[in-house]
Amino acid sequence: MRAYEDWVIEAESKGKKLSEVILEDQMAELEQTEETLFERMNNNLKVMRGSVEAGLSGTRRSVSGLVGGDAAKVEEHRKKGNSLVGMEISGAIAKALAVAEINACMGKIVAAPTAGSCGVLPAVLLTVEEVCQSSDRDIILALFTAAGLGMVLTERASVSGAEGGCQAEIGSAAAMAAAAAVELAGGSPRQTADAAAIAMKSMLGLVCDPVGGLVEVPCVKRNATGATIALAAAEMALSGVRSAIPIDEVIDTMGRVGKQMPCALKETAQGGLAVTPTGRRIQADFL
Repeated sequence: MRAYEDWVIEAESKGKKLSEVILEDQMAELEQTEETLFERMNNNLKVMRGSVEAGLSGTRRSVSGLVGGDAAKVEEHRKKGNSLVGMEISGAIAKALAVAEINACMGKIVAAPTAGSCGVLPAVLLTVEEVCQSSDRDIILALFTAAGLGMVLTERASVSGAEGGCQAEIGSAAAMAAAAAVELAGGSPRQTADAAAIAMKSMLGLVCDPVGGLVEVPCVKRNATGATIALAAAEMALSGVRSAIPIDEVIDTMGRVGKQMPCALKETAQGGLAVTPTGRRIQADFL
C-alpha cells in the first residue's frame, strides 16, 4: 500500500520538493512525459481559476435556490475592509464558496478530490499565490503535491462521502490543500506531511448529511471552513509545529472512522442536518 511517508523520505534524501518526487513517480507509472503531465495539471489550474471568477460574480443560482450569491457577499464585505479575520482568510472563504457554488449550479469545476469538496484546494492555493507572489509553475507543482496525497488517501482510506462521511471529502481536500500550501510557501517535505496530518486530524468524524440529498447544504459552506482549517494547519507546520501522529496513521484512522460511521451519516440524507425540522421541510419542498 502506498505511503505518503515514503515520498517524504525520498524527497528529503534527494534534496527535492515533494512535488518533484511525485511527478517523477507519475511519469514512470503513467509512461508520460513531464510536459504532458504539466499541461494536464495546467488545464486543471485554468478551470480552478475560472470557477473562482464565475462564482465571485454572484450571478449563478442552483436549481433548488438554496445556493448562489454568498461568495459575492463575502467578497464585497472583504473589499469594504470589514473583514474580521483579515484579507487573506476572508479571500479564501470567498473563493471556496465561489467554486462550491459553481458546482451546485452545474458549472465546470475540478473535483479535488471530489465535486462536493471542489472549493477547498483552489481557494487555498490561489490565496497563497497572492501572499507569496507564486508563479504558475510553482502552483502546478503544488498541485502535484496535493494529487500525490489524494492518491494515498484513496488507497489507504477513501475520498467518498458515501463511504467515509464528509471527513473523507472535505477532510481529504483540507489535508491536500494544507500540504500544497506548505510547499508553495517554501516549506519542507516533512512540513507538508505535518500540515496534512494536522488538517485531517481536525476533520475526523465529520459526517455527510446533505439536506434534501443535494450537494448544497451544508456542503458548500463546509468548503469554506475546510479552506480555513487547511490554512491554519499550513501556518502551524511552517512555524515548526509537528503532528504527533504521522500522516499515514491519520489517514488510516480516517478510514477506520468512516467504516464505523452508521449509514445514516454517510450521504444518505437520513441523519444529521438532513433530518432536522428545517432539513425535512426543505426536502419536502422538492418532492
